Amino acid sequence: MSHPVDNAVSAVRTYIEQHRDAFLDDLVDWLRIPSVSAQPEHATDVRRSADWLAAALKETGFPTAEVWPTPGAPAVFAEWPSGDPQAPTVLVYGHHDVQPAAREDGWHSEPFEPVVRENRLYARGAADDKGQVFFHTLGVRAHLAATGRTAPAVNLKLLIEGEEESGSPHFRALVEERAEWLTADAVIVSDTGMWSEDTPTVCTGMRGLAECEIHLYGPDQDVHSGSFGGAVPNPATALARLVAALHDEHARVAIPGFYDGVADLTDRERELFAELPFDERQWLRTAKSHAAHGEAGHTTLERIWARPTAEVNGIGGGYQGPGSKTIIPSSAMVKLSFRLVAGQDPDHVEKAVRAWAADQVPAGIRCEITFGSATRPCLTPLDHPALRSVVRAMGRAFGKPVRFTREGGSGPAADLQEVLGAPVLFLGISVPSDGWHAPDEKVELDLLLKGVETSAHLWGDLAEHWRHAP
Repeated sequence: MSHPVDNAVSAVRTYIEQHRDAFLDDLVDWLRIPSVSAQPEHATDVRRSADWLAAALKETGFPTAEVWPTPGAPAVFAEWPSGDPQAPTVLVYGHHDVQPAAREDGWHSEPFEPVVRENRLYARGAADDKGQVFFHTLGVRAHLAATGRTAPAVNLKLLIEGEEESGSPHFRALVEERAEWLTADAVIVSDTGMWSEDTPTVCTGMRGLAECEIHLYGPDQDVHSGSFGGAVPNPATALARLVAALHDEHARVAIPGFYDGVADLTDRERELFAELPFDERQWLRTAKSHAAHGEAGHTTLERIWARPTAEVNGIGGGYQGPGSKTIIPSSAMVKLSFRLVAGQDPDHVEKAVRAWAADQVPAGIRCEITFGSATRPCLTPLDHPALRSVVRAMGRAFGKPVRFTREGGSGPAADLQEVLGAPVLFLGISVPSDGWHAPDEKVELDLLLKGVETSAHLWGDLAEHWRHAP
């Protein structure tokens, strides 16, 4: 006797195979739109991309699909109610803008003329992020076909941003303004990836980010180092000492209070990281580095996923030209970035950095610190019911165990978590070789269709295991 799960997997795959070609034709049509948000000359293309997606979502079956303007590039919102008062509400996040791309950057084909080679679709946005947004359209249709429903098993919403590749400057304000429309029990972010083609994984967290510039000022102008050296404070020397004091001998950040609230890894989380087939030598080749380095007592994966960092991104001061110029410079500067993990508050980190810097600066040196807007970290507990649903859905699609990762980078997902008060889950099928932001960006078509399958299984699993009490 066949098992109900096996029947559901078969029904979903059959529907996807029957509609595969039309799905890919539509995706190719969308990828042809050069929706580069960072380049003003493409502003009309970004709007055209939003209009295209809204129309495609309407055609998919979403009763509501509309373009939401912002002071910058537009976002797209769609909603498909379940009709079941006990069903959870799920919001899918992605983005329809893309990175700049030109043939002369090193592409083997035109970046906005998609081509398929060896079962890979090459185009700007194929993986980041149009492909991963669009797999939800066929996914929800496969879900309906396999279950016989006329509406999703969950209240399904989509928010597809138009400025992610430009730093999401208006995203939080949009979420705050439209919070009533965006209310959800969980947020699914489809703007991430997996460990590899052979190792399906679910990301459970993303680090936050705080950035600052520190400027130190000494004499009102550059002065002669023979006449004044050793008798007046040198801002470049003071800056070097400040940077040297950023870490201790164990590569821990030495700023008092920096680690306040940090959620340490559990033994189980360490075990899950260790299960991944991590090749540090290969990773170092990718990093173009000759040695691993970082906080003592932690593995490389733990350092880039689950530990906070402080990095010097740029430093300068004094004479930089050929030959010598014997001066005491009037100023020096450094750019710092801090990756934050669950439990850290960006406001607290800013205060700690300001207090630490003030203690490092000697008399006669004036210090100015400027912080940019911060991104908060987000982390999903391993036992969260929505995360379990994502893992089960991906496991049915891939037919193999699903591992767990985190992301070392940062993104706007934390704004959704903070404003909406909903946990963030990550569902992505991209792999490192897809070349996000690089020439010849591509998506593996087999993995893209596995994303469709995962989406098709997810909505029913969430509704079954996370229903609201009547």
